[in-house]
Amino acid sequence: MKIYYALPSPFVRKVIVTAHLLGLNDSIERLSGKAHPINRDQDIVHANPLGKIPTFFKEDGEPLFDSRVICEYLDSLGQKKVFPSGDLRWQALREQALADGLLDAAMIIRYEKAFRPEALHWAPWLDGQKEKIISALDHFSSHADQLHERIDIGTISIGCALGYLDLRFPDYQWREGREPLAAWFSKFDELPCMKQTRPE
Repeated sequence: MKIYYALPSPFVRKVIVTAHLLGLNDSIERLSGKAHPINRDQDIVHANPLGKIPTFFKEDGEPLFDSRVICEYLDSLGQKKVFPSGDLRWQALREQALADGLLDAAMIIRYEKAFRPEALHWAPWLDGQKEKIISALDHFSSHADQLHERIDIGTISIGCALGYLDLRFPDYQWREGREPLAAWFSKFDELPCMKQTRPE
């Protein structure tokens, strides 16, 4: 198995954390990927028309994308499971969707500031994306008692999203006023699978 890879990507990190937990990390070859919103890496585009990472290859060479699909595929291979069953499955999938939505908004802000000329920045657009991040964070914090000691695709997604905010948006100081979420993350972020995938 192979993956187009750049660890600062929170979506790549989610896949690698999942692989660690399922005992599959050593079975995945890393391929250097230079995904870019404008100058797309044609090697990635050849396998994934969107040119995005993570792009993953099964052992038979068939490509898979995006992170949600890849994580579910890995879950089908592992002896452990990060996708729970029953009612917990829908909770975990809802958490994954909200964490991914938070990251989508954060990536829009990141791309706008990193690649678009400053004179073309549109403040209401950026503010709208930040409001999505704030709403998601407030939701997670108000429901932090539901996270407990769980390690599943929901908590993995939340952990990777919060790690990305620490990496790219430290000025947001997301912990302020969200003590329950901050307390949960301080423990979750010390799991070996999180420490070993933490981007510098």
